[in-house]
Amino acid sequence: MPVKSFRAAKLRLAPVLKAEARADLARDLALGVLAAAGKLEPFVVCDDDEVARWAEATGAGVIWTPGLGLSGAVAAGVEQLCARGIEVVVVAHADLPYAEELDKLAMSGCVTLVPDLARDGTNVAVVPSRAGFRFAYGKGSFGRHRAEAARLGLPCVVVHDRRLGADLDLPADLARLERARTATRGRPSPAPLAP
Repeated sequence: MPVKSFRAAKLRLAPVLKAEARADLARDLALGVLAAAGKLEPFVVCDDDEVARWAEATGAGVIWTPGLGLSGAVAAGVEQLCARGIEVVVVAHADLPYAEELDKLAMSGCVTLVPDLARDGTNVAVVPSRAGFRFAYGKGSFGRHRAEAARLGLPCVVVHDRRLGADLDLPADLARLERARTATRGRPSPAPLAP
Protein backbone atom coordinates (compact mmCIF):
# COMPACT_ATOMS: atom_id res chain seq x y z
CA MET A 1 0.00 0.00 0.00
CA PRO A 2 1.59 3.29 -1.03
CA VAL A 3 1.14 6.00 1.61
CA LYS A 4 2.33 9.57 1.33
CA SER A 5 2.86 11.93 4.24
CA PHE A 6 -0.30 12.18 6.33
CA ARG A 7 0.34 15.90 6.62
CA ALA A 8 0.29 16.27 2.83
CA ALA A 9 -2.64 13.92 2.24
CA LYS A 10 -6.14 14.82 1.10
CA LEU A 11 -5.36 18.42 0.13
CA ARG A 12 -8.48 18.50 -2.06
CA LEU A 13 -10.50 18.22 1.16
CA ALA A 14 -9.02 21.49 2.48
CA PRO A 15 -12.26 23.42 1.81
CA VAL A 16 -14.10 21.20 4.33
CA LEU A 17 -11.41 19.82 6.68
CA LYS A 18 -8.55 21.48 8.57
CA ALA A 19 -5.03 20.07 8.20
CA GLU A 20 -5.11 18.01 11.42
CA ALA A 21 -8.48 16.48 10.53
CA ARG A 22 -7.21 15.60 7.04
CA ALA A 23 -4.15 13.89 8.52
CA ASP A 24 -6.33 11.95 10.97
CA LEU A 25 -8.66 10.92 8.15
CA ALA A 26 -5.75 9.76 5.95
CA ARG A 27 -4.36 7.72 8.86
CA ASP A 28 -7.77 6.15 9.60
CA LEU A 29 -8.41 5.30 5.94
CA ALA A 30 -4.97 3.69 5.60
CA LEU A 31 -5.57 1.64 8.74
CA GLY A 32 -8.84 0.37 7.26
CA VAL A 33 -7.10 -0.67 4.05
CA LEU A 34 -4.41 -2.51 6.03
CA ALA A 35 -7.14 -4.34 7.93
CA ALA A 36 -8.70 -5.34 4.60
CA ALA A 37 -5.51 -7.19 3.62
CA GLY A 38 -6.85 -10.29 5.34
CA LYS A 39 -4.34 -13.13 5.00
CA LEU A 40 -1.92 -11.05 2.96
CA GLU A 41 1.31 -9.85 4.56
CA PRO A 42 0.94 -6.05 4.55
CA PHE A 43 3.64 -3.63 3.43
CA VAL A 44 3.58 0.15 3.29
CA VAL A 45 5.57 1.88 0.56
CA CYS A 46 6.56 5.36 1.71
CA ASP A 47 9.16 8.10 1.93
CA ASP A 48 7.97 9.77 5.12
CA ASP A 49 9.39 9.03 8.60
CA GLU A 50 6.05 9.50 10.36
CA VAL A 51 4.31 7.12 7.96
CA ALA A 52 7.11 4.56 8.39
CA ARG A 53 6.79 4.70 12.20
CA TRP A 54 2.99 4.41 11.92
CA ALA A 55 3.28 1.40 9.58
CA GLU A 56 5.71 -0.37 11.90
CA ALA A 57 3.38 0.28 14.85
CA THR A 58 0.53 -1.42 12.94
CA GLY A 59 2.70 -4.47 12.24
CA ALA A 60 3.12 -3.74 8.53
CA GLY A 61 6.46 -4.00 6.78
CA VAL A 62 7.98 -0.78 5.46
CA ILE A 63 9.49 -0.36 2.01
CA TRP A 64 11.38 2.94 1.84
CA THR A 65 11.12 4.60 -1.58
CA PRO A 66 12.29 8.24 -1.38
CA GLY A 67 11.65 10.64 -4.23
CA LEU A 68 10.17 8.19 -6.72
CA GLY A 69 6.59 9.46 -7.04
CA LEU A 70 3.62 7.13 -6.86
CA SER A 71 4.27 4.97 -9.94
CA GLY A 72 7.98 4.66 -9.24
CA ALA A 73 7.44 3.89 -5.56
CA VAL A 74 4.92 1.14 -6.33
CA ALA A 75 7.23 -0.38 -8.96
CA ALA A 76 10.15 -0.33 -6.49
CA GLY A 77 7.94 -1.90 -3.83
CA VAL A 78 6.87 -4.72 -6.16
CA GLU A 79 10.52 -5.28 -7.09
CA GLN A 80 11.54 -5.55 -3.43
CA LEU A 81 8.67 -7.92 -2.65
CA CYS A 82 9.69 -10.06 -5.63
CA ALA A 83 13.22 -10.23 -4.20
CA ARG A 84 11.69 -11.52 -0.95
CA GLY A 85 10.01 -14.36 -2.85
CA ILE A 86 6.49 -12.93 -2.96
CA GLU A 87 4.95 -13.98 -6.28
CA VAL A 88 1.70 -11.99 -6.40
CA VAL A 89 1.41 -8.40 -5.17
CA VAL A 90 -1.86 -6.62 -4.37
CA VAL A 91 -1.43 -2.84 -4.62
CA ALA A 92 -4.29 -1.00 -2.92
CA HIS A 93 -4.48 2.73 -2.41
CA ALA A 94 -4.72 4.02 1.14
CA ASP A 95 -7.90 6.06 0.63
CA LEU A 96 -10.49 3.33 0.09
CA PRO A 97 -13.08 3.84 2.85
CA TYR A 98 -14.97 0.59 2.15
CA ALA A 99 -12.02 -1.73 1.49
CA GLU A 100 -12.50 -5.37 2.38
CA GLU A 101 -11.21 -8.82 1.44
CA LEU A 102 -8.26 -7.67 -0.64
CA ASP A 103 -6.70 -11.10 -0.22
CA LYS A 104 -9.46 -12.62 -2.36
CA LEU A 105 -8.16 -10.67 -5.36
CA ALA A 106 -4.72 -12.29 -5.24
CA MET A 107 -4.82 -14.55 -8.32
CA SER A 108 -1.62 -15.75 -9.95
CA GLY A 109 -0.89 -15.76 -13.66
CA CYS A 110 -2.89 -12.65 -14.50
CA VAL A 111 -3.30 -8.96 -13.80
CA THR A 112 -6.39 -7.99 -11.80
CA LEU A 113 -7.55 -4.37 -11.86
CA VAL A 114 -10.23 -2.65 -9.81
CA PRO A 115 -11.00 0.73 -11.37
CA ASP A 116 -12.46 3.66 -9.50
CA LEU A 117 -16.17 4.34 -9.89
CA ALA A 118 -15.50 6.65 -12.86
CA ARG A 119 -13.52 3.82 -14.53
CA ASP A 120 -10.62 6.20 -14.95
CA GLY A 121 -8.19 5.50 -12.09
CA THR A 122 -6.90 2.23 -10.67
CA ASN A 123 -7.80 1.71 -7.00
CA VAL A 124 -6.42 -1.84 -6.76
CA ALA A 125 -3.94 -3.61 -9.04
CA VAL A 126 -2.84 -7.21 -8.60
CA VAL A 127 0.27 -8.19 -10.54
CA PRO A 128 2.71 -11.09 -10.76
CA SER A 129 5.84 -9.69 -9.12
CA ARG A 130 8.19 -11.02 -11.81
CA ALA A 131 6.21 -9.64 -14.76
CA GLY A 132 7.98 -6.28 -14.97
CA PHE A 133 4.64 -4.48 -14.86
CA ARG A 134 5.01 -0.74 -15.55
CA PHE A 135 2.72 1.26 -13.28
CA ALA A 136 1.32 4.51 -14.66
CA TYR A 137 -0.87 6.15 -12.05
CA GLY A 138 -2.73 9.40 -12.56
CA LYS A 139 -5.67 10.36 -14.72
CA GLY A 140 -6.49 7.53 -17.15
CA SER A 141 -4.39 4.94 -15.30
CA PHE A 142 -7.03 2.21 -15.65
CA GLY A 143 -6.72 2.24 -19.44
CA ARG A 144 -2.92 2.40 -19.28
CA HIS A 145 -2.77 -0.51 -16.86
CA ARG A 146 -5.03 -2.64 -19.09
CA ALA A 147 -2.74 -1.83 -22.02
CA GLU A 148 0.29 -2.78 -19.91
CA ALA A 149 -1.21 -6.20 -19.14
CA ALA A 150 -1.76 -6.68 -22.88
CA ARG A 151 1.84 -5.59 -23.62
CA LEU A 152 3.08 -8.25 -21.22
CA GLY A 153 0.78 -10.88 -22.73
CA LEU A 154 -0.98 -11.41 -19.40
CA PRO A 155 -4.72 -12.02 -19.03
CA CYS A 156 -6.41 -9.01 -17.42
CA VAL A 157 -9.30 -9.53 -15.04
CA VAL A 158 -11.32 -6.38 -14.40
CA VAL A 159 -13.33 -6.32 -11.18
CA HIS A 160 -16.00 -3.64 -11.01
CA ASP A 161 -16.64 -3.43 -7.28
CA ARG A 162 -18.57 -0.47 -5.86
CA ARG A 163 -16.89 -0.75 -2.47
CA LEU A 164 -13.31 -1.00 -3.74
CA GLY A 165 -14.07 1.44 -6.55
CA ALA A 166 -15.03 4.17 -4.09
CA ASP A 167 -12.12 6.33 -3.01
CA LEU A 168 -12.06 9.50 -0.95
CA ASP A 169 -10.60 12.46 -2.78
CA LEU A 170 -13.19 15.22 -2.94
CA PRO A 171 -15.61 16.91 -0.51
CA ALA A 172 -18.49 15.08 -2.27
CA ASP A 173 -16.79 11.74 -1.48
CA LEU A 174 -16.51 12.72 2.18
CA ALA A 175 -20.18 13.75 2.26
CA ARG A 176 -21.16 10.38 0.75
CA LEU A 177 -19.12 8.55 3.41
CA GLU A 178 -20.76 10.56 6.20
CA ARG A 179 -24.25 9.82 4.81
CA ALA A 180 -23.41 6.10 4.62
CA ARG A 181 -22.15 6.08 8.20
CA THR A 182 -25.24 7.94 9.42
CA ALA A 183 -27.53 5.51 7.58
CA THR A 184 -25.88 2.48 9.18
CA ARG A 185 -25.66 3.79 12.77
CA GLY A 186 -27.66 1.67 15.14
CA ARG A 187 -28.24 -1.06 12.56
CA PRO A 188 -26.05 -4.08 11.98
CA SER A 189 -24.36 -3.85 8.61
CA PRO A 190 -23.40 -6.94 6.59
CA ALA A 191 -20.37 -5.06 5.27
CA PRO A 192 -19.19 -2.59 7.92
CA LEU A 193 -17.41 0.52 6.75
CA ALA A 194 -13.71 0.81 7.34
CA PRO A 195 -12.72 3.63 9.70
